[in-house]
Amino acid sequence: MLRRLRAFATSLPLIVIVAAILRLGFFWDYASQNPHHALGVLPFLFEPGNIAASMVSGHGYASPFRVPSGPTAWMAPVYPLLLSAVFKIFGAYTFGAFVAATVLNIAFSTLTCVPILGAGRRVAGLGVAAGAAWLWAFFPNAILIPFECMWDASLAALLAAAILWATLELEKSRRMREWCGYGALWGLALMTNPTLISLLPFLLGWLAWRLRKHGQEWLKPAGIALGVMVLCCVPWTIRNYLAFDAFVPLRANLGVQLWCGNNDGARDLWLGEGHPIHDSGERARYLELGEIAYEHEKRNEALNYMLTHPRREVHLTWARFLTFWSGGTPTPLADFIRNGSLWFRYVLMFNLLTAVGALAGIIVLVARRSAYAFPLAIFPLVLPWAYYLTIVEPRYRQPVDPVVMLLTAIVFSRPLSRSDTQSRA
Repeated sequence: MLRRLRAFATSLPLIVIVAAILRLGFFWDYASQNPHHALGVLPFLFEPGNIAASMVSGHGYASPFRVPSGPTAWMAPVYPLLLSAVFKIFGAYTFGAFVAATVLNIAFSTLTCVPILGAGRRVAGLGVAAGAAWLWAFFPNAILIPFECMWDASLAALLAAAILWATLELEKSRRMREWCGYGALWGLALMTNPTLISLLPFLLGWLAWRLRKHGQEWLKPAGIALGVMVLCCVPWTIRNYLAFDAFVPLRANLGVQLWCGNNDGARDLWLGEGHPIHDSGERARYLELGEIAYEHEKRNEALNYMLTHPRREVHLTWARFLTFWSGGTPTPLADFIRNGSLWFRYVLMFNLLTAVGALAGIIVLVARRSAYAFPLAIFPLVLPWAYYLTIVEPRYRQPVDPVVMLLTAIVFSRPLSRSDTQSRA
């Protein structure tokens, strides 16, 4: 009986089915409570939807702010291209397009259970892996984000988890085609969410170190993976150079993101102030200067503010840290007490407990001297800095969360035996 229960609890098909049902159920409830006309329009009135609409209307990859503004490199191309395919089939700004895009996001979020289980099994066994996948299946952010915003968050989470799994599987591989595939996976990830590049030197460096430790050649496979990744980004970079006569390898909005979070009017919780998608004055300035000059102007202003207001920067960075890990508020304790909604409190506590679980999981792996402590730790320790220094929205945590679920599951697992730990090292 115990064997059957274990097989039932660790069944990947079951976890995937439950995750899909939860996401589809919440989506059905959300769609039934909101006007279909509004759902067909409002979620797409941001950069990905605007670019997709521009493409299907014949104006190319352009105009991220609902006004004609010419070519753009504001976003990496993968997700807007997916939305443009949805618009082409179901019509731009229609309820059918909203349903199709949401189902696509739900598929990405549900399939993330697969690399979570694969990576977890490699690190700590099937039981821990299944526990992490179950946490992801019930994680409220992963349930809500697929239909609450038409952004790349769910796809980026899937790709980030796949990169971790591939990294762990490649540590002893000599097959060049697998290293080519690893480079292609990185290329797809960067063309979806360029922020993931902060993980690349650490993961590739860890792989090179592991190969060298096992007495295998490391320079050639690492070089091949890096080369394939660069080749995946070259067409987009060439397109950007032809469009702007400037070198834009991934995207052209870092300066604006930096300025939105670092200026005289910056607040602890960013609600869209100063962004061209919301602010008509900034949008007019963007149209006046052009995308590249506008980005450069905002980057210089932000850097100047950060250097001349160090105490304020420490405060803002701390507020963004709390906002990132709480799931959307810089005052989690006060909001937990003040807001009487049980659902709000559940979401807040799930975010906070898994954040603490991630830290505890890193400590556990380090204490066990696990070789996998490093590649898991860099996700929550390195990737969020792109947001601590700029702005934070709940969806920004999604690429980190698959690893957060795995680290949390490790904390609640039975200790690995000393022999198991040594064999993994």
